[in-house]
Amino acid sequence: MAVFKIEGGHLLSGTITPQGAKNEALQVICATLLTHEPVMIHNIPDIRDVNNLIQLLKDIGVKVTKTDNSYTFQADALKMDYLESDEFVHKCAELRGSVLMIGPLLARMGKAIVTKPGGDKIGRRRLDTHFLGFSKLGAKFHHIESRNVYEIYAPKANGQKLKANGQQLKANGQKLKGAYMLLDEASVTGTANIIMAAVLAEGTTTIYNAACEPYIQQLCIMLNGMGANISGIGSNLLTIVGVRDLHGTEHCLLPDMIEVGSFIGMAAMCGDGVRIKDVSIKDLGIIPDAFRRLGVKVEADGDDLFIPRQKHYVIDSFIDGTIMTLSDAPWPGLTPDLLSVLIVVATQARGSVLFHQKMFESRLFFVDKLIDMGAQIILCDPHRAVVVGHDRKLTLRGQRMSSPDIRAGIAMLIAAMSANGVSTISNIEQIDRGYEHIEHRLNALGAHIERI
Repeated sequence: MAVFKIEGGHLLSGTITPQGAKNEALQVICATLLTHEPVMIHNIPDIRDVNNLIQLLKDIGVKVTKTDNSYTFQADALKMDYLESDEFVHKCAELRGSVLMIGPLLARMGKAIVTKPGGDKIGRRRLDTHFLGFSKLGAKFHHIESRNVYEIYAPKANGQKLKANGQQLKANGQKLKGAYMLLDEASVTGTANIIMAAVLAEGTTTIYNAACEPYIQQLCIMLNGMGANISGIGSNLLTIVGVRDLHGTEHCLLPDMIEVGSFIGMAAMCGDGVRIKDVSIKDLGIIPDAFRRLGVKVEADGDDLFIPRQKHYVIDSFIDGTIMTLSDAPWPGLTPDLLSVLIVVATQARGSVLFHQKMFESRLFFVDKLIDMGAQIILCDPHRAVVVGHDRKLTLRGQRMSSPDIRAGIAMLIAAMSANGVSTISNIEQIDRGYEHIEHRLNALGAHIERI
């Protein structure tokens, strides 16, 4: 496994441009399975999770062509036999994003195989919302204990051999049926999966308590561009009128809001004036304000953000004088993916802040590494941590670390860049899953990061 060796204490300056959005990419790439026509997607990031998903689509018969960071996908000859193979199941088990293939395959082909997907080890990430949504649309489930997988079928498709182009299913009326559903949680992947299943269902589907993140909005916009009929985009109440077929389209990914937030954190901790280009400010929600609550100066300039050098930054308190609390929540609340970065930034602020991680039970466990680096953090329980800032009077010290997940990994990298001495981070394949060529891009700003 590769390791990052980081020489801390070097100031960053210059301009950096965020990659295309990882989470949006995983959704819209899977949506290309809904049509046999070509779909072109621009601004796809060159990261492990996305590249592995693209390879998985190639394996099942999707034709993929690449020009720079644009890809064209054409799913006109899917290999249904391979979709039922043990090799396919094994590859899905290693990739969290593979779960987003279920909805499109179920809608178009009438059948999908489900195994427990891989991804970050950040606690329980259940698929109940997906299953309940598919059930509302009429899908049936069959558990195969010997393979530990579920087969999901559209109505009347159980046990039948399917043609690769799906025509046999349409001719026999074996399609999902539109329905009203109230989701048990505003799951982003669950909402995306149900949307993709519903666009080809018969009748109207209404999804209440739907996730409404910008990436879900982007998925809906792309699907409407393919001929779908989705209304309520941007709200938590979506109405989907099923159509018979979808056609090709062209789509461009948003900048990755998590990478933008990560760069804000880096610039606050060890920047000497950093400009983040073309961030799509309107799609960042409260991310810039979350850093401002820690006292970080974040200046908007057109569609860029500029973070000047922060010699000191002072954590806000609430109006009644009580300690600041930052907690994650479904959109438009604060994304849980940035709490790790915010915790690191808080270690050098003036003041104290309580972080409350509500959505995942294991994401705060990385703070023991920050404590070893000299940070003053009290881990109250698996969901809450109090950070007492050093006000830059005590610099973090270099440490040997291992990245448990993507977001903790980037937080450790920020801490190491700001620390005295040399740090090493192992298991950086986790960071590679979400950040494109990160060491080269940061070294261009003045960082000293070596991959060994």
